[in-house]
Amino acid sequence: MVEERVVEVERPAGATHTHTTVYDDRSRSGGGAGWFIAIVLVLALAAGLYFFANMSNSRASRDNAIAGAASDVGAAAKKVGSAAATAADKATDK
Repeated sequence: MVEERVVEVERPAGATHTHTTVYDDRSRSGGGAGWFIAIVLVLALAAGLYFFANMSNSRASRDNAIAGAASDVGAAAKKVGSAAATAADKATDK
């Protein structure tokens, strides 16, 4: 409900001063825009955390794959070295 109050003040010199005050008792509804923005921000934060966590996991997986490949290369080098030693021994026996 809107209520308007008008107050008139007359001064002794004859000047009149009018003051109007408007009171509004209606409830203010902010709508759903504030909640919508809050939900969007929470979802964006969750998505960012998810991608950040996966990025860390992918780095660990990459590092593990590189370590495994280096181990395989080391094992292959040992086999080549053993084969070369065996071939050298056979070559010198004849």
